[in-house]
Amino acid sequence: MLEQASILTTRHITNQELSLTSALALSRLNREGPIRLTTLAAAEGIAQPSMTQLIQRLERQGLATRINDPEDGRVALVNITNAGRAVMDDRRRDRRDRLAELLKGVSPEDEAALTLAANVALPIIRRLVHDATTPACSETAKTA
Repeated sequence: MLEQASILTTRHITNQELSLTSALALSRLNREGPIRLTTLAAAEGIAQPSMTQLIQRLERQGLATRINDPEDGRVALVNITNAGRAVMDDRRRDRRDRLAELLKGVSPEDEAALTLAANVALPIIRRLVHDATTPACSETAKTA
């Protein structure tokens, strides 16, 4: 049910002008700042050659750029540009607007049910994701 809810909602509220992979990479760059391409590829679960091609496309679109690593001049870091930030802000605003439009037709009873379900499910999902992505927690869970 979570998968179905995620897919249905994502398809309805997401602007398709930017691929999901591109949006996820830009989102990480926006959150974490400049990062090595290899690290970005690993974090997003994408092969390095595929990430290289993705970053080249984002660079051509003016959404990402490479900068010199201040700690190692031989290494380039990938960074989001101001235009990339603007695109991400627009996407976020567009998603919220589409979701608000979608929820306009919800009855008060359904709204209360959705609110209750979200308040129960969201903390559990956050904890599951945190545990799955935190190395110490993952290793503890495996040995327990």
